[in-house]
Amino acid sequence: MSAPALPEVQAVPVPSLRPRRGLDPRAKILLVIGCSIVVMSPAGLRFVPFALLLAIGLALGERDWRRAASLPAAAGVMWVLGWWLPLWWPNALTAVVSLACVYLIRFVVAIGVGAHVIVTTSPTQLAAALRIWRIPRPFAVTLAVMLRFFPVVGAEANAVLDAMRLRGLVGAGGLLRHPVLSVERFTVPMIAASLRASEDLSASAILRGLGSRRKPTAMQPPRFATPDLVLVLVTATLTTAALTLPAPLS
Repeated sequence: MSAPALPEVQAVPVPSLRPRRGLDPRAKILLVIGCSIVVMSPAGLRFVPFALLLAIGLALGERDWRRAASLPAAAGVMWVLGWWLPLWWPNALTAVVSLACVYLIRFVVAIGVGAHVIVTTSPTQLAAALRIWRIPRPFAVTLAVMLRFFPVVGAEANAVLDAMRLRGLVGAGGLLRHPVLSVERFTVPMIAASLRASEDLSASAILRGLGSRRKPTAMQPPRFATPDLVLVLVTATLTTAALTLPAPLS
């Protein structure tokens, strides 16, 4: 009696474990520096709408829908308060608000571009990029630790706010009823969490060899690739449009 035929086993394709290569960290750093210098210059309002489009495009490219929606919303609020409100209700108060919004809208754009660097760049990638630029080791290690510090503190702040929300200390009502207690219940845990996070990150940096005198080998060294070329072309197009088209915020 012959053995029963076994079913044919088909090979299941294994997904590639190679991570998707994004923008070069050096390109992102130069983009943040360039956008900050341009929008903060005396004629920076001319470049604000186009830099805002660039920041939204970067958020959409990473599928960060929350950041892609919050950037135009914040810029729209600044535009209404800074340009339309003085026309509807001209007085000294709206003039001060308008002057503040004229500068705050620049910070919105710069922070929007900088948020892309913080979200998409790991400390290892940043350290590798800074080593290629031959940045001194103390500055490179400090920037790499700070890049990881902000997300950790943000997560701790969300946890503290959740605990305060259960006690009714979050929101305008809770702040008006218990102003001192609300500030205390947020500040004290955040100070303790920040100190604890800084110690943990310092220990992690030592374990990763960031303080070593030997030059580490990067598993994925930064390289100029197709996404960086697309970024250069888009940036050049937006810059040309900002210089040739009429300034929308003038």
